[in-house]
Amino acid sequence: MSEIKVNKISPRTNCGTVQLGDSGDTITIPAGASISNSGTASGFGSTGEISWVTTKKTATFTATAGEGYFCDTSSSAFTINLPAATAGNSFAVADYTNTFQTNNLTISPNGSQKIGGVAENAVLSTEGQSAYFVYVDDTEGWKNVIDSTSNIVGTPPFICATGGTITTCGNCKIHTFTGPGTFTVNRIATCNAPVNNLVSYVVVAGGGSGGGGQSASDNTGGGGGAGGFREVVSPGSPYTGSPLNGYPTPGNRVTVTATAFPITVGAGGGPVGCTSRGNNGSNSSFSTITAAGGGGGGSANPSPTRAGKDGGSGGGASGGTSPAASGGAGNTPPVSPAQGFRGGNYCSTSPDHASPGGGGATATGFDKPGGICGLTGGPGGSGATTSIPGTATGFAGGGGGGAGVCGCASNNVQFPNGRAAAPGTAQCATAGFGGATGGRSRSFGGGTGTANKGGGGGAGAGRPPAGPSCTNIFAGGGGGSGIVIIRYKFQ
Repeated sequence: MSEIKVNKISPRTNCGTVQLGDSGDTITIPAGASISNSGTASGFGSTGEISWVTTKKTATFTATAGEGYFCDTSSSAFTINLPAATAGNSFAVADYTNTFQTNNLTISPNGSQKIGGVAENAVLSTEGQSAYFVYVDDTEGWKNVIDSTSNIVGTPPFICATGGTITTCGNCKIHTFTGPGTFTVNRIATCNAPVNNLVSYVVVAGGGSGGGGQSASDNTGGGGGAGGFREVVSPGSPYTGSPLNGYPTPGNRVTVTATAFPITVGAGGGPVGCTSRGNNGSNSSFSTITAAGGGGGGSANPSPTRAGKDGGSGGGASGGTSPAASGGAGNTPPVSPAQGFRGGNYCSTSPDHASPGGGGATATGFDKPGGICGLTGGPGGSGATTSIPGTATGFAGGGGGGAGVCGCASNNVQFPNGRAAAPGTAQCATAGFGGATGGRSRSFGGGTGTANKGGGGGAGAGRPPAGPSCTNIFAGGGGGSGIVIIRYKFQ
C-alpha cells in the first residue's frame, strides 16, 4: 500500500473542487480519527450526518459527535454523556431491545449546555424509541429533529395469534382450549391470504351423563351420548382429519380476521343418582361453529324417562323393563356432516336388565335386544379420531350401557364404551377412547367420561344380589368435558 504524507490538499484553481478517489472507490477513515469542521463539510457527521456504531451499548459511555448508537437497556438503565458541542454537531440513539419503557436511557449534556433549551438531563422512556439530535446554538443546545416513538418491525406473512395452550407441529401452530378463553388474532396472513386465513379446527361439546339404575327391579340406566363433534381441515394447515371433515360445506369454514374470538368449552353432564335420567352436556363454540352437548341416558323409571335424551349424540335408552324404549336422537340441532349419532334402543319384550350404549361421533350406540345376559351392557357408539393436536387422538365416544342380574354370577365386569370400533364390538371400559369410561357392572356406579374428550358417561347398574337398597352403584356417570382446538400455518 502506497502512502502520501502532506499537511494540505488544495484544488489547482481558486474555488475548485478536490476529489478523493473515483466512483466506486472506498475512502476509509480510521477509528479514532476526527474531522474538523471549521468550514463546511458534508458526509462526515458534523453537520447532521450520522455514522452508526453497530456495536451495541449496554452501560454508561460518552458519545462522539456524528455517531449513532444502539442502546440495549434490557439488563439495566444507563446514561449517555454528551461531549462539549459546537453548532452543527449531531448524534442519535435507538432502542436496541425495545426496553426503554422498562429501563430508561438518560442523556446528560456537557456542563451547562442544554437539551431543548433546558440545562438538564433528558430521559427516553418509550418502547422502541429512537431520536436524532443536532446542536443548534447555546440558547437551545441539542434539538431533537427526528423522534420515532413507534417500533417498526418486519411483518411475517402469516397469522399471529394468542390464546389457550399453544404448541407447534411443523409449520403450524395449535391452540388448545380446555376451558373458556379467547382466541385473539393480532395479525392475519398476507401470504396466500384466502387459504392461510381459513383455519383448521375441532370443536367438541361436553358429553351427556349416563342414566341412573334402579335397585328394586334390576333395571339399568342408558349410556350417555357423546358431545357433538365438528371439524374442518383447512388446505392451509393440513393434517389427517376424521371422517367428519366439514370443509366441503362452505358454511363450516372459518376465515379469521384481526379480532378476538370468544371460546366456549362445554362441561359434561353431571352424574345422577338412581332412577334419575342423565343430564345433557353443555355446548362448545368457536366463531360461528357450535357443537351441541351430548344427550343424557334414560333412567330406570317408567316411560317417558326411560328414553335417552336428544343431543350432539343421543343418550341410550334404559334397560330391564318392557315395553321397548328409544335412544335419544343425535345431530340435534342438525348440521352437515352430522355431529353425532343416536343412542341405542332397548328392544326387549321381556326383562333382560342390560341397557344400550350412548351414541358416538361416528356410530350409534349398540341396541339391546331381548335375551342377552345382563352382564353384557351395550357398547357406546364409536368416537372420531383426528390428528389436529399433532398425534392421532380420539374424541366423543358414547358411554357404555349398564347391567342388571339376569342370573349371571360375576359382580365386577366392566362394560364396553365408546372405544368400540363399530356398534356391537365389545372392548374393555378402562381405556376410555373418546373420553367415556363406559357403563360398569352392578358392583360399580357408571364410569365418568375423561375430561376434555367429550365422551358420554357410563350407565348405572341394576339391583345387586345383596338386596334392593339404593346406593352409588346405581348412579349414572358424568359426561366428559369438551375441547376446542384451532390450527393454522405460522411460517
